[in-house]
Amino acid sequence: MIRDPKDLPRYKASERANHWVVGMCFILLALSGLAFFHPAFFPLTQLFGSPTWTRILHPYVGVLMAVSFLSIFLRFKHLNKITQADKEWLAKAKNMVDGNDHDMPEQGKYNGGQKVMFWALAACMLLMTASGLLIWRAWFGFDVNVVRLGAVVHAAIGAAMIGFIMVHVYAAIWVKGTVRAMWYGTVTRAWAKQHHRDWYRQMTGK
Repeated sequence: MIRDPKDLPRYKASERANHWVVGMCFILLALSGLAFFHPAFFPLTQLFGSPTWTRILHPYVGVLMAVSFLSIFLRFKHLNKITQADKEWLAKAKNMVDGNDHDMPEQGKYNGGQKVMFWALAACMLLMTASGLLIWRAWFGFDVNVVRLGAVVHAAIGAAMIGFIMVHVYAAIWVKGTVRAMWYGTVTRAWAKQHHRDWYRQMTGK
């Protein structure tokens, strides 16, 4: 892809790498988790070599994802504080979905929807990690009732997280130019001005 030297930098290489590590871990965890969630998905265990290897690898990949997500959380939490402008954006979100995004409140680096997604995924990751530790019987020996509760929470939050990520991916594809930001690290000035005008002003001084 030919990029304009005037494009605005949006993500550093380390931030993009961090994001893709989390993304790849999520795919592996979703596939292996679904394999144990319902018999119809059990053949997915063959992607990992065998059911035994799937069960062995799943929690370790989960630890890698938790640590990687923690890095993302620490990097971006200060940029995801909900402001009054975000509340106004969320109140008008239906207009944007309908294709009328010209009357939306000016947004910083992230809009209200992205911030809600950030905190929703952070809450999911916290619950997934905590419940995952409760059911990791190779290392921990919690009471069986605690393990059962952990298994229910883990499955429920896992399903919710798959839904959130599907929305996240769809939104990134729907808003043309967003995927490019995480792939190459830059966005066009026109993209920034249209979708994140306040951030555009901060970056350009205009």
